[in-house]
Amino acid sequence: MKFTTFGKTGITVSRLCLGCMSYGGGDQPDWALGTRGWHVNKEDAREHFALALEAGINFFDTADVYSIGLSEEITGFWLRDMAQRDDIVVATKVHGAMGPGPNRRGLSRKHIIEACENSLRRLQMDYVDLYQIHRWDSLPALEETLEALDSLVQSGKVRHLGASSMAAWQLSKAALYGERARMASLRFDAESLQSGVSRGRARDDSSVHGPGPGDHSVESSGARVPDRNSEARRRIDGALPGG
Repeated sequence: MKFTTFGKTGITVSRLCLGCMSYGGGDQPDWALGTRGWHVNKEDAREHFALALEAGINFFDTADVYSIGLSEEITGFWLRDMAQRDDIVVATKVHGAMGPGPNRRGLSRKHIIEACENSLRRLQMDYVDLYQIHRWDSLPALEETLEALDSLVQSGKVRHLGASSMAAWQLSKAALYGERARMASLRFDAESLQSGVSRGRARDDSSVHGPGPGDHSVESSGARVPDRNSEARRRIDGALPGG
């Protein structure tokens, strides 16, 4: 297995990460989104984790919304059984609906804090190495979302923050707010912006310049955080709190 440094964090991860979205299954409630019938149950998942660890994989990625928590439970169970916590890097995500109520989804401070606590319980871990925004949420104020995430880092429940799937201009906006607010855990660099956005957003029609026809996503255009003196940077700064 080949290894690499995870961005500028200093963490060493395997170049292959085991994605755990397919673990779980069972009957999903009416409010839950997703496809049924293709999941791997807990017992069958054991071989996957054993082979991954034997091959040298030390990086595992899941999300609370995958099978409404079952993926996290299965991931945590087998990693606790087969690996030492200090040797593995575990990532999970927040945003998706975890119940029928309106406060059990999104990126409000209330949901972020509660979702992280629930993820840690399901994973049977004291902290996660990488906690990611699964999708963008324009309803809460940006500073509420980012300050809630930063508080999880400060409390020791999260080591690093990330973003899974969003338009380049949205991630740029978050990065620039973190820079302005002097939040060390929210200072993204241009390299992580380009590589950290999900491949699933190649169809998004937004660039770092903001939403608009004919623009492209980070992946499709290789867009980066605009230069401090550029027109794009001034437009994003103007959209930030206090800008």
